[in-house]
Amino acid sequence: MTRNQLGKRRVRRRKGTILVLTALLMIVLMAVVAFAVDLGYINVARTELQRSADAAAIAATWDLVDQGALSNQSRSATALEANARSRAAQYAGLNKVLSAVPGVSEDDVFVGRMANPKDPNCQLTAFGAYAPNAVRVRVRKTADQNGEVPYFFARVMGFDKLAVQAQATAAFLSDIKGFTAPSDGSNVEIMPFALDQTTWNAMLSGNTGDNWRYDLSTKTVVAGSDGVREINLYPQGTGSPGNRGTVDIGSSNNSTADISRQILKGVSPADLAHHGGKLVFDSSGKLYLNGDTGISAGVKDELASIIGKPRIIPIFSSVSGPGNNAEYTIVQFVGVRVLDVKLTGSMSSKRVIIQPANVLSRGGISGSTGTSQFVYSPVTLVR
Repeated sequence: MTRNQLGKRRVRRRKGTILVLTALLMIVLMAVVAFAVDLGYINVARTELQRSADAAAIAATWDLVDQGALSNQSRSATALEANARSRAAQYAGLNKVLSAVPGVSEDDVFVGRMANPKDPNCQLTAFGAYAPNAVRVRVRKTADQNGEVPYFFARVMGFDKLAVQAQATAAFLSDIKGFTAPSDGSNVEIMPFALDQTTWNAMLSGNTGDNWRYDLSTKTVVAGSDGVREINLYPQGTGSPGNRGTVDIGSSNNSTADISRQILKGVSPADLAHHGGKLVFDSSGKLYLNGDTGISAGVKDELASIIGKPRIIPIFSSVSGPGNNAEYTIVQFVGVRVLDVKLTGSMSSKRVIIQPANVLSRGGISGSTGTSQFVYSPVTLVR
């Protein structure tokens, strides 16, 4: 074979090798593209499953706030659980996965209790004798629920479909033994007016009037019954001469301006700094606050401006000392709504009418049952 023929043969071999390598490279590239398309589809499914689980868990947990307790008609824990399960299924279905409405089975929803949702190591357990405050929801595409996620190009390699699922747990804090400054630096909506425990319990037992109601649609207070009892926060006898229940939260020399500010905006981080950064019950379940001389007519406009808005007030079991020297023993924090205000005229005609109301507040410190009523942290995803 001549040198020229050998050269031509080498050229043909090189071309053949190049063609084979090119073909192999195309196959590899096509496989990579196919893998990327299938992987992208799987990731879309995972994202949408997680969104569905998140929405379902949050919505279901909100349903655990017992609205009936405001009118002394608390729902049973079993009823709360049933409502939460129904809500979880509803909201899971409102968030489609791969254009299909996902269903959740009974085993996919767990309604339970977390003692302290702020603790990342806190376990979700059965609620038992306590009211539930957390919901875990699983949304899945498996062989037995909603169908597995199909592959497209990977089928040529023997991969047909994949089981994918997502899970979310949401909770709120329902037993609050005190407050610290929220992480965002906002205020805690506590009013500096304490009410005695006997009067509060009498109202919860249905032994007080019901002459006002809060209209949810118009967000206004109107005359008429709503099944939620009311009490007069002021003037109430406290057992302390010259003191009607005003307490100092912050400086021990709170002025009318300080009280007005706290009515409108709540207790600030600077106020809490006077108490070591937090208002919290001690190991005996008590908190001691100094008294002030009473609700001044100078704050009537501020109180009138928050009619209908939820606020937190402290409940005291006893008080000792007169006037500015009074010391209140606080044993509970409760949620209320101001309904009517009149602080002019004779003492007998003055009034600040309140009723129980659910209050959402940041900065709550986890406590034990009975340290708060109608006060909750916002529902958040905990994991």
